[in-house]
Amino acid sequence: MSVILPVAQRGETILTLNAAPVADSELNSEWLRHLAAAMYATMSERNGVGIAAPQVYVSKRVIIVASRANPRYPNAPDMNAVVMINPEILEFSQATCLGEEGCLSVPNERGQVERAQAVKVRYSTLQGDVVETRYEGFPARIVQHEVDHLNGVLFVERMAEV
Repeated sequence: MSVILPVAQRGETILTLNAAPVADSELNSEWLRHLAAAMYATMSERNGVGIAAPQVYVSKRVIIVASRANPRYPNAPDMNAVVMINPEILEFSQATCLGEEGCLSVPNERGQVERAQAVKVRYSTLQGDVVETRYEGFPARIVQHEVDHLNGVLFVERMAEV
């Protein structure tokens, strides 16, 4: 059973920092595997579809993208959870779309955010393999939202003016 971690809330300094890269020496480590398992358990417990390490008080460039239908996102497409170490968005599609977002660090607040419809992302796996892939639609939105966390940006700072 993985540990459920406390989640940092809007206003806490850790959510405004630029997270540090995970060092090559940390890849494939027990510490990193435990962090990823605890992040996944915390995200699942709170019906999240993604989570970033700074949200659990670890200022490292680690995110999990795990779109699935749940009470907070009933129409989310199902995908296997992906742990991304040091993710980097290489390309944003020119096409954008407006969509509703929420955040485990900003409870009870949701809003419309314009994001790229598709992104190409490069990241390392827990084992240190480098992966380059493309996400479209809702999973692309999650990637952008979580990478924002690594750069100290919350979705409420990107909300569309209504």
